[in-house]
Amino acid sequence: MAVAAAGSASAAPPASSTHLVLIPSYNAGALAVHTLRAARERWNPVWVVVDGSTDGSAHELERLASADAGIRVLVLPHNRGKGAALRLGAQAAHEAGYTHALTMDSDAQHPPQCIEPFMALSAAHPQALVLGLPQFDESAPAMRVRGRKICNWWVNLETLWAGIGDSLFGFRVYPLRPLLTVMDRHRWMRRFDFDAESAVRLCWMGTPLINVQAPVRYLRRDEGGVSHFNYLRDNSLLAWMHARLLLEAPAHWPALLMRRRRAHRL
Repeated sequence: MAVAAAGSASAAPPASSTHLVLIPSYNAGALAVHTLRAARERWNPVWVVVDGSTDGSAHELERLASADAGIRVLVLPHNRGKGAALRLGAQAAHEAGYTHALTMDSDAQHPPQCIEPFMALSAAHPQALVLGLPQFDESAPAMRVRGRKICNWWVNLETLWAGIGDSLFGFRVYPLRPLLTVMDRHRWMRRFDFDAESAVRLCWMGTPLINVQAPVRYLRRDEGGVSHFNYLRDNSLLAWMHARLLLEAPAHWPALLMRRRRAHRL
């Protein structure tokens, strides 16, 4: 299922008791502060997990949190990876009574104006994983766009084209209980592999999927853009992930085919 999303900022959003924004951050500098402020303008609450940053950004984030009850900052003393940071935030959110988390990166690539429509879709379909479907502009590096097409092809094979529109785009809304279940069962998906592997395993679990278009902007270095993507390290991690998932995939294919047949009968 794919839809388009649009939204605009609203003044002083009321606090949600079920849905929060969860932002992992590692050495994003001023962009982390910008992302937090932009998200907070559109949602309440917003939590940030500082994943062992050494750039001093945690101090400014904590300063903002001290003046705003709608912000919470969790700080890890050492870098553990995106997936590990989100695992910590998701567990803390679940323990606090929240049921869903919208995840977005701290480098200003993801669209804060889409927070409200994504949350509305999640509230209307609480069992679903609401996946961002990235709409790239000319700022997107061609090699990165081509690379994600390869990853998406393997993910579609692993899930028999069940509906994961883009496996690497981290702007999405997770139902927390299923997410924590798959993460507790498996020791991987703690770093760059988190986005793709979590989507595949939630799909295998039977989580409904909704794809929503969302714009992406890659900032240039002269605009303050930062990237911690390492082609060799992270592509090797993805290759290892796909090798593991492909070994497991055949055991899940019968259930995926049965779901497809049931959907066609409806």
